[in-house]
Amino acid sequence: MNTSYGRDLDLNLLRVFAVVAESGSVTGAAARLYLTQPAVSAALRRLTATVGAPLFARQGRGLTLTSRGERLLGRVRAHLGALVDAALAPAAFDAASSDRTVRLGLSDAAEMWLLPALLIELQRVAPRMRVISLPVQFRTVGAMLAAGQVDAAVTVADELPAGVRRQALFSGGFTCLYDPRTLRLPRRLTEAAYFAADHVIVSYNGDLRGVVEDVMQKQRKVRCSVASFTHIGALVSGSTLLATVPAVVARKSRQFHPHLRMIGLPFTLQGTAIELLWPLAVDDDEASAFVRGLITKIATKTAG
Repeated sequence: MNTSYGRDLDLNLLRVFAVVAESGSVTGAAARLYLTQPAVSAALRRLTATVGAPLFARQGRGLTLTSRGERLLGRVRAHLGALVDAALAPAAFDAASSDRTVRLGLSDAAEMWLLPALLIELQRVAPRMRVISLPVQFRTVGAMLAAGQVDAAVTVADELPAGVRRQALFSGGFTCLYDPRTLRLPRRLTEAAYFAADHVIVSYNGDLRGVVEDVMQKQRKVRCSVASFTHIGALVSGSTLLATVPAVVARKSRQFHPHLRMIGLPFTLQGTAIELLWPLAVDDDEASAFVRGLITKIATKTAG
């Protein structure tokens, strides 16, 4: 540590000193600083004791600087304005040169469609910025945002703590994903064919129930339950399994398994809005706002 940081000097005393020198009186300085006269006088006594020499001398009803005071004022003026400007000026952010690390909470589905596109965009416009992706889902995202563990999150969410901002990105609804080479389905999927098929589901509870069971109150023939959408395409490929997934997940899965097909559900299953969430504490942080802008741009393309 620089030894000057450890010295017993309240830097605010220098501001008081400079204002007294400009005003020529304790009374005038107190009015400008919104302090009482005794508080200004006490500050001058503390600074004088620290410097070890008188800084002012009486001149009529006012004050004049001593030679030691003149020297100090010359040096203080050279730095005080710059310090105030540095403290009050907004932080400059340049995406092209920034090396900021942004922590994102992403649902497994969001990590599939968002993260690859985000990294490509960052490589283009902010090649030194870094991303840490952390898993979230609707049960955990609120606590992670409130604790400041992530700068932003993309997932579905219910109630959230105060101090969290939210922006709807899109709601793509659900579709079915299957491999037509191994699973024969009618051109228009019927409810009977749907419930006769074997299913792979995503369950965050680690059981055999998913969103269809909750909405339809009817149990599917679940052969496999996994905790993430990440490998749904690989699980469906070459099998007789039917997967009910968000449409954005199905489209992303088909990029890696183009032989898979999508088919509409035989009943209505409303999708929940995917939201961009962030703590109010980083609302004006330029790096975080920059990444949020990229996320919104990518989501708009994805929804389209």
